[in-house]
Amino acid sequence: QVQLVESGGGLVQAGGSLKLSCAASGGTFSIYSMAWFRQPAGKEREFVAAISRLGVTTRYADPVKGRSTISRDNAENVLYLQMNSLKPEDTAVYYCAGRRSINRAFTVDAHEYDYWGQGTQVTVSS
Repeated sequence: QVQLVESGGGLVQAGGSLKLSCAASGGTFSIYSMAWFRQPAGKEREFVAAISRLGVTTRYADPVKGRSTISRDNAENVLYLQMNSLKPEDTAVYYCAGRRSINRAFTVDAHEYDYWGQGTQVTVSS
């Protein structure tokens, strides 16, 4: 099965930017739709952004819409999340996730995703 490893998290001041990466291995990257989710301390995991398997379609959660860009490089098997104008409420553990997309509908529901990375911590100070 596919293995996912996130990187790029860290401590940043409010208003700053980060670019998260998710490296995939062990599978054919282009058959998976991909997404980013985040889980603030003491809260439920929530959707951030998703991208279809060929990168044609993207979706964003309202809190990050206009500030974030999800992208993928299928030749390099990497998923990205560029985050700008960061706010303290963006503080969370960020996870990348993959879902086999052949004959399956595009979704933003965490329970529909099959493969998950270990997460990377993003902390935004005020």
